[in-house]
Parts: sequence; structure tokens; C-alpha cells
Amino acid sequence: MALETVTEPSAPGGARTREGCALVTGGSRGIGAAVARALAADGWPVALTYRSGADAARAVADGIEGDAVALEADVTAPEAAETLLAEAEERLGPVAVLVNNAGVRADGLAVQLDDEQWDAVLATNLTAAFRLTRRALRGMVRRRHGRVINIASVVGPRANPGQANYAASKAGLIGMTKTIAVEVARRGVTVNAIAPGFITTDMTAELPEDVLGEIPARRAGRPEDVAACVRFLASDEAAYVTGTVLTVDGGLSA
Repeated sequence: MALETVTEPSAPGGARTREGCALVTGGSRGIGAAVARALAADGWPVALTYRSGADAARAVADGIEGDAVALEADVTAPEAAETLLAEAEERLGPVAVLVNNAGVRADGLAVQLDDEQWDAVLATNLTAAFRLTRRALRGMVRRRHGRVINIASVVGPRANPGQANYAASKAGLIGMTKTIAVEVARRGVTVNAIAPGFITTDMTAELPEDVLGEIPARRAGRPEDVAACVRFLASDEAAYVTGTVLTVDGGLSA
């Protein structure tokens, strides 16, 4: 399949070309939608996935100037990685940037969490990210270029009572990021994670307002704050950045 080439004349430093596309999971709202828009603004054709909220996902894709498609999928399904990558490749070219953003929460104290709550969070936040990464790496390694960016959380390395399953999934995602980064570094592929703190999204809508007092910046982050970091890690300028975790939390972890 011929590589898809997109030219962005307004990009810094003159015209730039993009070979292939970016795939963003959970791209219908919040951080995922902001990431999809940011990558598109940097010249990437974008495929964004959604499990529910078809109208919202299509609205994001339709609002992007350039090539963008919304793909329906349950990323926890064993066959989802193959199906999604194959469809994105067919419609937009090889997946050169993978952003594993899809995530869920099912909070509760450890003694109250049941197996279903544990399994659902790990399946979405960690196992799906591994399967998608494994599938995407095949092409990236062969082409000796690629970017994998995993959206983790400050809850991975930092305790947050009531989120044992969520913390385990995000800590596992960070460990996976570092290990795979070492495995593919010589092949021109970078693998990094971003650990957002309290970002204003639907997922954090139920958090108490007094938590803002714990943040040195005295405000919650915006999805665009995270998207800007994804944009950097996907760029050529970040070619020597791999195996790292970029914290975006207004100083919460300092």
C-alpha cells in the first residue's frame, strides 16, 4: 500500500509531510478528542475510535480540517487491534502514531471491588493498549519509524484510595511503556507515556472541588494541555525521547 502523504504549508519551519496516519483510541471526547484535533493540526490524517457516542465521535472527525475518520470498536475485544489497524491502514495509510487513550474507571475500596470491576478496568486501560501496541509495532519496526504514546495517570505512581484497579492499570501501562521502548529503540520507534493529573473531562466530573487546593497551579488541567504534549512526542523533534513519562499535573507530583 502506498504511503499517504499530507502537506501542511503553515507548519513551523515551512511545509511538512506526514507519511501514514495517527490512530487515537477513545477519541470522541475529552483528552482523546483534543489529541485528535492537535495531531490533525500538525498535518496527520487521524483515525479516532469510539465504543459509544457515535454522534460525538463523528462530530469530532467532521470538525477536523483534513482527513479524519471515526471508527467504532470495543478495544477490549481480542480482535479489535487487528480490525482497527487494518481499517485505519486501508483508509488513511500505515499507522505511524498510536495514542492509547481509551480508559475507564470503576472506583471502590479494594475490599469492595469485585472481579468484574477489576477485569473491566484492566482490560480497557492496559490489555487493550498492549494489543494495539503489539499490532502497530509490526509496521513501525519494519519502516523503522513510529510513535507510541500511552495516556497513563499520576495515579499510577501515586496512591489514590479507592482506585486500586485504575492505579494498577496505569502503573502497568507505565511499566509496559518503558520496557517496550527499550525493545524497539534501535528501530527508530519511540514509546512514551503521559501521566495527566486532574484534567477537566467527563471522567473527572464527579471529583470534589476541594481537590483543586492540592494542585500548586490552583486549577484543573485542560484536555488541550495533554494534547500539546502528545503533539510534541509525535513530532520529529522528539525522536530522542523514549521510555519516559511526561507528567502533566500542574505541579501535583512535584
